[in-house]
Amino acid sequence: MLTAESKSKTLQVVLFAMCLVLLTGSLTALADDAKPDDKKVEAKPEPKKWESVVTAGVTLTRGNSENFLATIAIGTKRKWTEDELLLGASAGYGDNTTKQSDGTKVETVTDSYARAYAQWNHLFTEKIYAGLRVTGDHDDLADLAYRITVSPLAGYYFIKETNTFLAGEIGPSYVNEKYFNQSADDYIGLRLAERFEYKFIGGSKVWESVEYIPKIEDFGNFLINAEIGISAPINKGLSVSLVLQDTYKSVPAPGKEKNDLKLIAGLSYNF
Repeated sequence: MLTAESKSKTLQVVLFAMCLVLLTGSLTALADDAKPDDKKVEAKPEPKKWESVVTAGVTLTRGNSENFLATIAIGTKRKWTEDELLLGASAGYGDNTTKQSDGTKVETVTDSYARAYAQWNHLFTEKIYAGLRVTGDHDDLADLAYRITVSPLAGYYFIKETNTFLAGEIGPSYVNEKYFNQSADDYIGLRLAERFEYKFIGGSKVWESVEYIPKIEDFGNFLINAEIGISAPINKGLSVSLVLQDTYKSVPAPGKEKNDLKLIAGLSYNF
């Protein structure tokens, strides 16, 4: 006899498999419908290869209180005629040291996190694509030991031009997460996401992204990751940037807040 927990896990696997089958079938049908009748399609020029940026920010104060905050992030992408690869990682650490009246010092960690992602997209047409996204997160202040998310996806570029794009994505997600002093938990979720970017003629850039991942068994248990940013060039290789990141977990670790907001200012090197 299967236990209730085994039946739940089996149902999750079946739902995950059904989503994958529907996803693959839909993309194949859309791709077939979008194929041009003329078989003589002109070859397109190969897009620019790697585009990478490293951003770092440091805040340091000394006096009655000692504050330190450092953040670093790296992002890179590569585009081929029919494929795209997106990679990124970021980390931050901060602490605050105050001196008591008796001369003793009290140190408090104010930030300590690391995250990374990888996404591969295969384009069936100019705007229709399928892919796979894998993310990993760790956050000491949120008591998050780790969160691994694996998301097969179907995507569509609503806007795709030289200086701007707007894309939407949908698909199932497998989430495995563990909070400190708790057992690991894994579940199947539904991922809805969108990405937008606009580049100005002078080299400035604005972008934003949002992803929403509810648990299929309980839509009241969900995760939202959002980011909005702007960068302005100083010269050909350097630019300044301001990024607002927000993570909302509807069911956080015991005693922790649901929302984590970060405003990061930094200096970027583009290569």
